This record gives sequence, structure tokens and C-alpha cells, in this order.
Amino acid sequence: MKLVTSDAHAGLVAAAGATLPGAGWQRCRTHYAANLMSTTPKSSWPWVKTLLQTVFDQPDADAVHAQFDRVLDALEHKLPRSFAHLDAARDEILSFTVFPKEIWKQIWSNNPTERLNREIRRRTDVVGIFPNRDSIIRLVGAILAEQHDEWAEQRRYLGLDALARARRIRGTHTRPRGAPEPDYRALTA
Repeated sequence: MKLVTSDAHAGLVAAAGATLPGAGWQRCRTHYAANLMSTTPKSSWPWVKTLLQTVFDQPDADAVHAQFDRVLDALEHKLPRSFAHLDAARDEILSFTVFPKEIWKQIWSNNPTERLNREIRRRTDVVGIFPNRDSIIRLVGAILAEQHDEWAEQRRYLGLDALARARRIRGTHTRPRGAPEPDYRALTA
């Protein structure tokens, strides 16, 4: 596991750091945008959202970081609270840039996981009350197997060549807050 993408819920971040040593952390860009808007005056939301989107529209990692700096420059004097919020989140929302460009869209947000969770909720709500634990495990297991088959066979979620390149990434991504620096020698032994 090289990267965990989630919102900034302290429990999730702590669990990722405790159970997945060596994995980096990417703050979901969708969740982050909502958090940023909470520090932004409502009248400025469209402008700030557009500025933030330009960061993710860049062709390579250097351009992403340069555009991030330009966005910060634009916000610094006009919206100091938004500037401070965005500046503090730099490493958390740009962790994806150390990975191959082909997989950025799959790793910079946890929206696919949230869609899967909504589908599980939708299907379990239809049943209402399950007669026993095994019945819910069968239903949720079937939903997960269906999703796995779709990602593996119908439309590969992550290309094998991009995954192989991503596996070679070492120690250049963000760790969850408070997590110790991983010992990469143990991972390659």
C-alpha cells in the first residue's frame, strides 16, 4: 500500500498511519474543497473553486505545484483565511503528484469508494432488517464482488503499467499527521 486517500477525519488519518506503515496520505480533493469553502465568504465561492480546480488541471507535477503557488498568490491579500487554509493543506492535497499522471484521477479523491458505500447502503436499505449476520455478509460480499469484476474486467480502474510504476515510488509522499517516518528497508527485505 503506497497511498491512502480519505477526508481529514482524525480517526481515519490515525488509523491509516497506525495500520499501514509506509503508506502516504492524500486528502480527498472533493472533501478538501468543501472544507476550504467553509473559510471562504459565500460570494467568493465560485472564484475560489475555479482557482482550486486549475491546480488539478495541470499536465505534470511541476505545473501543479507552480499553479498552486499562483493560486496562493491570488488569495493571499484578498482572502487571508482561505489563503492560510490552502497553504496549510499543500502537502495533504498534492500527494498525488509523486505518482504517474495516468492514475491521478483515481487517487486524488475517494469518490469511487463513497459511490460504492452509497450503493451498499441503497441495497441494504431495501432489505431493512437482516435475519442474521451471514445474510448481510452475503449481500455486501456480492456487491463488492460485482464491483471488483467491473473494475477488473469491464473497465480497469488502474492500468497495470501505471501500477507497476507507482510501486517504484518511495518516500516522497505525505504521511498521515503524527505517523513516524517509515523504514523502507523493511519493505524491501
